[in-house]
Amino acid sequence: MIRKLQKADINRVADIWLKTNLKAHFFISEQYWISNYEFVKELLPQAEVYVYEDDKMIQGFIEGIFVSDEMQSRGIGKMLLDYIKDKKDRLQLKVYQKNVRAMSFYQREGFTIQSESMDEFTREKEYVMNWEFK
Repeated sequence: MIRKLQKADINRVADIWLKTNLKAHFFISEQYWISNYEFVKELLPQAEVYVYEDDKMIQGFIEGIFVSDEMQSRGIGKMLLDYIKDKKDRLQLKVYQKNVRAMSFYQREGFTIQSESMDEFTREKEYVMNWEFK
């Protein structure tokens, strides 16, 4: 089931955020992600976040797409993306160039690269990718 983030979800969602970033962005210092953990927890209630819940356990969320490690490659990311595509006419996101798995996923789902830049905090190249309803 996909639903809006609730206050009680924040710790689980932040934990998924941290673990997913550590795994997907192995090319960025672990300390960068760990040092931003509390900040992310503060920002989550202010963002439009939807969670995927299975058997009363959050397994993924979209504000970006994050899926718990043990549940990746089971279609949860696509379900979350399809859910938000039904609500929006266009989406924009940033993805690190070295995150090849995410780049492939977004391109397969109809996103196109619009521009590239250097993330000032991580010093890694990232792409701005767009999707528009057709």
